[in-house]
Amino acid sequence: MNWAFLQGLLSGVNKYSTAFGRVWLSIVFLFRVMVFVVAAEKVWGDEQKDFKCNTAQPGCHNVCYDHFFPVSHVRLWALQLIFVTCPSLLVVMHVAYREDREKKHRLKYGENCHRLYQNTGKKRGGLWWTYVLTLFFKIGVDTTFVYLLYHIYAGYDFPSLIKCEEKPCPNKVDCFIARPTEKRIFTIFMVVTSLACILLSIFEIVYLIGKRCRECFTAVHHSRHINTNTMSSGSTLMDSKTLKLKSTPETPAPSYSVAVS
Repeated sequence: MNWAFLQGLLSGVNKYSTAFGRVWLSIVFLFRVMVFVVAAEKVWGDEQKDFKCNTAQPGCHNVCYDHFFPVSHVRLWALQLIFVTCPSLLVVMHVAYREDREKKHRLKYGENCHRLYQNTGKKRGGLWWTYVLTLFFKIGVDTTFVYLLYHIYAGYDFPSLIKCEEKPCPNKVDCFIARPTEKRIFTIFMVVTSLACILLSIFEIVYLIGKRCRECFTAVHHSRHINTNTMSSGSTLMDSKTLKLKSTPETPAPSYSVAVS
């Protein structure tokens, strides 16, 4: 599988990610993809050939292997990495849609027209929701695969000896896994990195929601402050007008005697 192509596509996500998102992407490619490509595939290799049982009964070896390893760890991790990284492309696609819409708007109304977006890559409006939903999807994918790995293999351990009594085995036979300790170490490592990515995504969601709430609170406080200043300036103007009216002396009406004379 050509992981360099996927890395090239996702490298553009760094421009629109927060600090937590950049750390998440670094962990994915340095500690998950690189370890998967360089070491994990070689550790497992052709694990069915290295799976040995102390019987020559035809079909017993295949049945026992399928019973204890219904899905290969390598293929399961490959699916996990594909599902957990592809949602980030939605952010890049959304930004590209914004840029195309802004370009068409300028062609239609001229270069000096009012812009639809001040910054096409700024997480506001629909792009903010797209980014947050991709984070929830990443958390769901990693959590699901960590649970599947535990459920399918009944834990993250690799015992040196496995007892198998599946048909057509004549009786309970002993089967052995190649390099169980090494496989256990890599399995725990991949699970720990998946949990670290889940925590980073949770922190990023909390950060984005907290930042948005703070901006909304600041905007509301600022609008209330402007309204208060407007009302206070209006009341001051009315008071000054009232004082002017009160300070103007009233001209007394001429008396009757003066008018007669």
